[in-house]
Amino acid sequence: MKKLTILFLSLIAVSFNAQIVSATIFSKNENKPIPYAKVGVEKEKTGVISDENGHFSIDLSTINTTKPILIEVPGYEKYSQSVQNFKNLDGQKIFLKEKVKNIDEVKIKPKKLVDKNWGVNTKTKSVMYSVNPDIKNEDFLGETALEFSTNKKSKIKNINLNIASYTSDQPVVMRYSIYSEKNGFPDKNILDEEITVELTKEMIKDDTFTLDVNDRNIWVQGKFFVGIQFLKRFQGRITISAALFRTGYIRKFYGDWEKMTIAAPAINIDVKVDKNGKNIKDEVKESEQFSELAQNLGANKWAPDLSQYTIESENSIYGKNDAAGKTVKLNNAELYYEIYGEGEPLVLLHGNGGSIQEFYKQIPELSKKFKVIAIDTRAQGKSKDFTKGDLNYKIFADDLKNVMEYLNVAKANILGWSDGGNTGLEFALKYPQYLNKLVIIGANAFPEGVEEDLLKNFKTKLRFMQLANQPENETEKRLLSLMLNEPNINKKSLHQIQSPTLVLAGENDVIKKEHTEMMAKEIPNAKLKIYPKVSHYLPFEIAEDLNKDVIDFLKN
Repeated sequence: MKKLTILFLSLIAVSFNAQIVSATIFSKNENKPIPYAKVGVEKEKTGVISDENGHFSIDLSTINTTKPILIEVPGYEKYSQSVQNFKNLDGQKIFLKEKVKNIDEVKIKPKKLVDKNWGVNTKTKSVMYSVNPDIKNEDFLGETALEFSTNKKSKIKNINLNIASYTSDQPVVMRYSIYSEKNGFPDKNILDEEITVELTKEMIKDDTFTLDVNDRNIWVQGKFFVGIQFLKRFQGRITISAALFRTGYIRKFYGDWEKMTIAAPAINIDVKVDKNGKNIKDEVKESEQFSELAQNLGANKWAPDLSQYTIESENSIYGKNDAAGKTVKLNNAELYYEIYGEGEPLVLLHGNGGSIQEFYKQIPELSKKFKVIAIDTRAQGKSKDFTKGDLNYKIFADDLKNVMEYLNVAKANILGWSDGGNTGLEFALKYPQYLNKLVIIGANAFPEGVEEDLLKNFKTKLRFMQLANQPENETEKRLLSLMLNEPNINKKSLHQIQSPTLVLAGENDVIKKEHTEMMAKEIPNAKLKIYPKVSHYLPFEIAEDLNKDVIDFLKN
């Protein structure tokens, strides 16, 4: 009996200290429950979501009683109450007052509207945000957002979310929000009403869920954010495609927004832009919203708007042309290549994680003057790698030599971009007899030639992937390690390259300018050109100038 008494008193103590408040949220005018309202403590990362009937329970036992409880629902006035007073509402109804809607009619002639698509379009299944309620509830109920910006008044038609995988025993409830910007972070939700979706697998078409918001009359200008949040637990898992080196934003309930510099969610929007409208006072360049490297590194000068080039390259025939493509089988790899044009051989080598399609703006022009041999590097594009060890550029150089021998090419020019340029340097040192002229674009002789912040992000991404330990990411981890540890070509070795070499880079390249200048100085027969106001992606940005300079160098 004594033990039972102690147990009973203990239960009373636990119940008293728990300080759980249960209530139901209603609209004041209509007296109807408000489903999926976010209830939490200001500047704290904990909270709850009300159910479909507006009911919730929240544990306030560890919260300072002077802090405010917040309830925010689009279309309603913000609710704020101190924790101390909020505890007195246990078992009661909480009424939210509807906002007065001031609808400003926007009259724009149809001929002035231009269709655009902004945001992250990738549909990768190797870099993803994972939504799994069973792992950690507070993370599951968090919110993620992507930044956009426009200097013209624009209407959002569709919000697209690229979903890599969907497994659920029931519809997945999610909320969309549109936020204004303050100090570089999401601020206030500008929507007049809640946008809640019950997502099913059937609603996902071609790995994309498209939400039509055209009738909601959402107009934006300047910087803004599109956010998504999952509202209700489900049995299963959803993975959202993500773009590396693009900044996303995350927060837990009413905690502060934080930058997620490893990757950003694949959210993109279809908009109608008022082409002839007035710019905002402090004009914001549209390219800022797509700056995949720049936003990640805190300097928008380092990357352009890549979305257009990505779409164009994927829609081109290059990299998947059965008529021009063939495979070379080696002992430990299968290398895919495509050949275009006739004449003096010119080998094209792409960058890390890329493929032949990255040269979609070069192949049509260069193949008019040369026999272009474009190769997918092992473990990338359509080429296969059967090894498991560390990759290095010497291996890639060996692969190139094997392809040339297979094709009976005794000597060739090489154009290498980024990692392809690094391979070109190793090839020039190891197989000089096979090389005529060398063009390197945004290459580096050793890892320290890359901007420090970018290397830090590579390291962070690699650690993140190592902790995740997902087998499908092994190749990507090997490619990240490659950039962190290779190449290792010293100045003395650069002196040994005797082939005529054209060293190219952008003024805003991720390769340090002094490093590019050093390589051009140390290679005996090298010419240097730095393109002003251009990033690492100059084969995309200034294709016409690049093609002309390459042809002039190789022909003269």
